[in-house]
Amino acid sequence: MTDLGHSDGHHATAKPRGRSLALLAVGALGIVYGDIGTSPLYAFRESFEGHELEVNPVGVVGACSLVVWSLIVIISIKYLALVMRADNKGEGGILALTALLGRSVPGGALFFLTTLGIFGTALLYGDGMITPAISVLSAVEGLEVAAPSLHPWIIPLSVTILALLFLVQRRGTAGIGRVFGPIMVVWFAVLALLGLRQIIANPDILRALNPVYAIDMFREYGFNGFLALGSIFLVVTGGEALYADMGHFGRSPIRISWFTLVFPALVLNYLGQGALLLENPEAIESPFFNLAPSWATWPLVLLATTATVIASQALISGAFSMTVQAMQLDYLPRVKIHHTSAGHRGQVYVPVVNWLLMASCIGLVLGFRTSSNLAAAYGIAVTMTMAITTLLFIGVALHRWQWSKARAFGIGLPLLVIDLGFFAAQIAKIPHGGWFALVIGAMQFTLMTTWRTGRQAVSTAMRRGETPVATFVDTLPDLPWERVPGASVFLFKEPGATPPALLENLRHNKVLHETVILLSVATADLPSVPETRRSTVQKVGPGIWQVELTFGFMDNPDVPAALAAIATASTEPGLNLDPDDLTYFLGRETIVTTPRRTMHPLREHLFVMQNRTAASAARFFRLPASRVFEVGTTVEI
Repeated sequence: MTDLGHSDGHHATAKPRGRSLALLAVGALGIVYGDIGTSPLYAFRESFEGHELEVNPVGVVGACSLVVWSLIVIISIKYLALVMRADNKGEGGILALTALLGRSVPGGALFFLTTLGIFGTALLYGDGMITPAISVLSAVEGLEVAAPSLHPWIIPLSVTILALLFLVQRRGTAGIGRVFGPIMVVWFAVLALLGLRQIIANPDILRALNPVYAIDMFREYGFNGFLALGSIFLVVTGGEALYADMGHFGRSPIRISWFTLVFPALVLNYLGQGALLLENPEAIESPFFNLAPSWATWPLVLLATTATVIASQALISGAFSMTVQAMQLDYLPRVKIHHTSAGHRGQVYVPVVNWLLMASCIGLVLGFRTSSNLAAAYGIAVTMTMAITTLLFIGVALHRWQWSKARAFGIGLPLLVIDLGFFAAQIAKIPHGGWFALVIGAMQFTLMTTWRTGRQAVSTAMRRGETPVATFVDTLPDLPWERVPGASVFLFKEPGATPPALLENLRHNKVLHETVILLSVATADLPSVPETRRSTVQKVGPGIWQVELTFGFMDNPDVPAALAAIATASTEPGLNLDPDDLTYFLGRETIVTTPRRTMHPLREHLFVMQNRTAASAARFFRLPASRVFEVGTTVEI
């Protein structure tokens, strides 16, 4: 057996320095911090608009204190200092964290944590729908501050911006991405200047830096103060993006961006909004836009709209990447994917996800009408995901890093209590729109677990009738067949088993090519697999070779390219591969339900529908369509 291929390294292992580090830090502003950076448009206002707090010194200073310390504890400590240490070969995100656990957690705990990880992933789809809608809508609402007569145009303009945003997705983000970072530098600088201007005018708001004032607010407002956490949480909703996008930039650039620009700008802006409300309580209708002098309102609306489009782009691209990861890990059926960049494997466009997100975002704008109404739907899914991330982090600390229970729980449990406190405060939002994100999460979770369970049932059913390769090779002399020139590739998931397509082809056509490749493709629980470890080749019979390809869950599985690498590097005698003259044989399973139940009948029928709509393996593995033969088989589950 030989290992073949080329080394390409992993992008996350390099440690950038100097100018490279600075450029990555600026780039992180456009992708990583778009969501959290646009929260000042609506987050602080919602703590008062929802009538939990009154616009008075106790409420304003207490809310500002909660905002500042939420940013410190949840973003600075939890995500940047702790969770980002749990990287899966440089990659982050709840799916990467779940995969990381899969190599270290035993027994029932693995099933529990994996299920939590998949549910957290499902919830993020709801977040991906709400974030573009609330961000764009809140920015466009600034038109009312500049010209109240433009109120009727807010909904049509928001819908138009969202539609255009989704229509250009097919072109990829490489070109646009170059300007994202510089624009967000301007955005955060403006946030800081607007806030600083008000703080200088009313420095009394600086009392909010003392957490005692947050405690005073809870003492004053009691249960209403607790409910205010549900709105104050909106200031940290971009926390998961920090972790999910770690693989694109690395820890250091993300941390540098946060501590040098993003965190100071956010704190100054929120304190500035508080200072404004202490001086002018009527400004609560739009404290962000009221920070600016009247002459600057129009430019600020334009800049805010641009920033929200950038924030939305980050969530949309994240949904595409998350879908690809889920497909690679076999939690979603294959769908059509377009690779929009030859140089960056992570830049993908998934049409079905794009159009579903577009319809959902526009539907949310038309249904909820205002960013305040949408804020009621926003947050509950993110709080649940953050709590799940904390639980998974504790699992990694215990089982992978071998922390003591005292250390793991001593650090993790206080963070979990904070997450659950925010979540409990969100429960009151469920009847007013929070149900939407939960319904989307539940639906996506059902789709993912149904596909996973169904695929396992299909694999079990096929194993019942499979023929080991050794048995097949032993019976060849007794069968009527002849050798023909060329090479054929038979794809089958299980290595060591004879692909049904090979048996059917031999039975009907009674021929074998001079070179027969039995190819299995697997996905590792790693983000990327270097080419040096991607393929193994073993001779199993006369002219018959077993080839196993392993890709990471963030790799793009390009089978022809991998076979071309084998052809170039191979020193095996008799292994003759011409990448331009290969014929690919695929099995196309038709799933039939039987009284032998592997899951609930409704889920079985759902799985059959999913299987019918799944994209062809030929497209997923990037096989040339003109050289693919599909052989149908029936599988009973």
